[in-house]
Amino acid sequence: MSKAMRQMPERSGRAGEGRGEAALQLASDEACGPPREHQGTGSAMQEAGAGSLLEAALTRENLQAAWKRVKANKGAEGVDGLDIERTHRLLQTKWPQIRQELLAGKYRPMPVRRVMIPKPDGSQRELGIPTVTDRLIQQALLQVLQPLIDPTFSDHSHGFRPGRSAHDAVKAARAYVQSGKRVVVDVDLAKFFDRVNHDILVDRLKRRIPDKAVLRLIRAYLNAGIMDGGVKVERDRGTPQGGPLSPLLANVLLEEVDKALEARGYSFARYADDANVYVSSMKAGERVMAWLRRLYGKLKLQINEAKSAVCSAFGRKFLGYELWVAK
Repeated sequence: MSKAMRQMPERSGRAGEGRGEAALQLASDEACGPPREHQGTGSAMQEAGAGSLLEAALTRENLQAAWKRVKANKGAEGVDGLDIERTHRLLQTKWPQIRQELLAGKYRPMPVRRVMIPKPDGSQRELGIPTVTDRLIQQALLQVLQPLIDPTFSDHSHGFRPGRSAHDAVKAARAYVQSGKRVVVDVDLAKFFDRVNHDILVDRLKRRIPDKAVLRLIRAYLNAGIMDGGVKVERDRGTPQGGPLSPLLANVLLEEVDKALEARGYSFARYADDANVYVSSMKAGERVMAWLRRLYGKLKLQINEAKSAVCSAFGRKFLGYELWVAK
């Protein structure tokens, strides 16, 4: 059995690699808190201890690493109109005040800027572009939270995770089909990033993050709203693609379905909101699809019935690839 090779489209939200650019030079060590000697952000988190994850995120070393990543990723300006260089100059003087607001729980993120990106099927994907300052803060949070949360995720989850890729998901799918499970339950979620329920997401985060200050800040980002045509639109659901934290938050929410699938011993692969479950018969596939509708429904999510199907795994695209029987 072989796989058809297709060029895979880039997905928004994937972290880029740092390119050695000059890091953000903060006003002073005192403004950032005492330096911590650690190898990577995971060590900073461990030394900070439970209840001080926000402080770990705001250390000088972690912020400089976050700035290098934000700068390497480039990206457009947010609603404040400040690009990376102008934001750099602003933070030279404003960062101590921003840091104090963060630690005091008084920081209020700016709304994200709405951008519509065309999709191959003719529809559009909504992106929410945070300001460069908010991308810096989110990236600093990500570097502390990911080492804490990512190891708890399912091995069947491949999207936006260190050391994993879409190719790994496709290879897993191929192995399942080669083992004889030649019916796929192909699940496409309808406007997933637009429909993430804030209350459910924060509840799941509380089970993983032992720092109320971090939870409060994440809630503030979820509630920041979106700027569309100069008008701020309030949102009580959705985590727009475009910010560094969005992929991690998506995985936290969808992990609940992963664990349910694992508990029943199903063979599946998930990449962000694209999930395929492999079974041995159409009848079994229909049962799984009905069950998944209930699971996603409990999370206030909907399956896109027009794009989802129970069908032969051969010829059905998964992340741009197809499987077929080699002659």
